[in-house]
Amino acid sequence: MENYNQTSTDFILLGLFLPSRIGLLLFILIVLIFLMALFGNLSMILLIFLDTHLHTPMYFLLSQLSLIDLSYISTIVPKMASDFLYGNKSISFTGCGIQSFFFLALGGAEALLLASMAYDRYIAVCFPLHYLIRMSKRVCVLMITGSWIIGSINACAHTVYILHIPYCQSRAINHFFCDVPAMVTLACTDTWVYEGTVFLSTTIFLVFPFIGISCSYGRVLLAVYRMKSAEGRKKAYLTCSTHLTVVTFYYAPFVYTYLRPRSLRSPTEDKVLAVFYTILTPMLNPIIYSLRNKEVMGALTRVSQRLCSVKM
Repeated sequence: MENYNQTSTDFILLGLFLPSRIGLLLFILIVLIFLMALFGNLSMILLIFLDTHLHTPMYFLLSQLSLIDLSYISTIVPKMASDFLYGNKSISFTGCGIQSFFFLALGGAEALLLASMAYDRYIAVCFPLHYLIRMSKRVCVLMITGSWIIGSINACAHTVYILHIPYCQSRAINHFFCDVPAMVTLACTDTWVYEGTVFLSTTIFLVFPFIGISCSYGRVLLAVYRMKSAEGRKKAYLTCSTHLTVVTFYYAPFVYTYLRPRSLRSPTEDKVLAVFYTILTPMLNPIIYSLRNKEVMGALTRVSQRLCSVKM
């Protein structure tokens, strides 16, 4: 491997687990999770598209979340699975840059989209009479396009940097995808200024949105507490708890990983935490939003009945 690293411009992804029986079991588990994520998110997108009862701002944003999750997990798992099956852990310099760009762009877009979904619930509960005005189709489109554009600009800046820094002889990335902090450790130059920009980006894309989400749901829970209708309180609590579960699964490991200084991080811990926001969250989101949501389950029943009647 040393000779290869010295003579090639390719990177080597050391992967998540070693080729062993336990590694094979973990590999099969991750492939199953990947297939569940594909099926769950595709089903959610199609369900929202086919059922007119779900043509609301909340579900429009949810369909975008499913699209991002679908793209997110597809950026990581297929390459990781190929490396494990064929033993070829190398990834080209350009390929690594592309994977890193999509990972950062999709990650940033999802963080901002989750904040938009929190704002949607805040308006729906606290200002129900103004909901259709404040959450019009135009506002939803602006939220979604803004999330994608801002996430892409941030990803482009980081990707350009990591593709232009000088790397040492070793090009072995101790991760299962081209994660920027893992790549920076291979640099032959001082990167403390860049690490400061990573901290700044994490604060903008994760900490500030999380604070905004927390404040929104603080107001929402206060408004729900004052509701006279028990059924309305139950529905609002269910919706809020669903979203907060998704937010916690996504934000917590991301923030813990990227806000720690390099001296306090370990590659093994980083890889385990990365599994949460790159593999588990895209699989769990459609499950959480469907199983705990009567509207989605009702839409699933209606679409299934419609399809069965067409076949007959």
